Order: sequence, then C-alpha cells, then structure tokens
Amino acid sequence: MSFKGKEVIVKLVGNAKESFIELNKKVGEDIKKGIDKSQEKTLLNAINEKADFLKDNPEFGKHIAKNKIPKEYIIDYQINNLWKVNLPGAWRMLYTIKGEEINIFAIILDVLNHKEYDKKMKYKKS
Repeated sequence: MSFKGKEVIVKLVGNAKESFIELNKKVGEDIKKGIDKSQEKTLLNAINEKADFLKDNPEFGKHIAKNKIPKEYIIDYQINNLWKVNLPGAWRMLYTIKGEEINIFAIILDVLNHKEYDKKMKYKKS
C-alpha cells in the first residue's frame, strides 16, 4: 500500500511483538481445543485489521501530543511522534511513524490493556 506516494511497511517491535506472539500462540491453542471465539482471538483479529488500516493511512490513529510521549519510548526507539488506536476490550495499540526517502514505517511499539495504558501515559484516576 502507499501513502503520499510511498510504500507503507508495518512492523511490530518490543512489547508489541511479544504480545502479538503470545496472542497468536494462545489463539492457536484455543483453536486446537475447539474454542472458536475468545477475547484473545477478537484482540488478535483487531490488531491485524488495524495494521492493514495503517498500510493505507499511517495517520489513522489518534495523534498523541509530544509532551505526553513516554520518555522510555523516546529513549528506546528514538521517536518524536506517537499515535494510538483503540482496540476491543479497552486495549490500546501505540505506534510511531518514521519516514524515509522511499518508505514510510508504521512501527507498533505496544499493545496495552486500559490499566497499563493509563499507567504508561501517566494518567491519574479521577
């Protein structure tokens, strides 16, 4: 897929990659047990669907203000932008966009449940 004349490549890294592998494994085990529907399968399907959306438009998600980007992402991934996509069950997918001359990379950094997301973003309970 292309966006602004450039090919868009979606990559999973770090915690997002680990979460995706674990989800895939769990869903595979469920299928072997004859379990057709589960929260894990719904979440896995949503991640795949949203990754496809990112290939069409990497700016699909909600942009997060620079001053709200967790420092660990800036240090670990040298990012200067962060985007959020809501997933079923109050899960969140966080990603960054990096551009090159030829390609645009939508790099998925994390897949978090609501509580983990609030903690990562330093949101306080009201």
